[in-house]
Amino acid sequence: MKESYFDGGLGSYIITSIIAGLITSLTLGICAPWGICMMYRWKIEHTVIEGRRCQFTGTAVGLFGSWIKWLILTIITLGIYGFWVHIKLEQWKVSHTRFY
Repeated sequence: MKESYFDGGLGSYIITSIIAGLITSLTLGICAPWGICMMYRWKIEHTVIEGRRCQFTGTAVGLFGSWIKWLILTIITLGIYGFWVHIKLEQWKVSHTRFY
């Protein structure tokens, strides 16, 4: 069986986190999909499972439409739909994750 490992470093993690945080906070959360995609791409593209490197194919533009829909549903349901947003986001991330 081939080896699985994570090869991300602290320096690149800190830089990616700062940029993602700035993008999200300076736009008051409107551009949160860009920050989310940056952080998830960093995590996935530094992951190797059974010798196969993972790849994230999702884009912030692709997530943005769902993000707006989830926000509207959360507002309409007075926050109740917010419980499902985390699950929906994970489903979206996994559907855009590949091995190569």
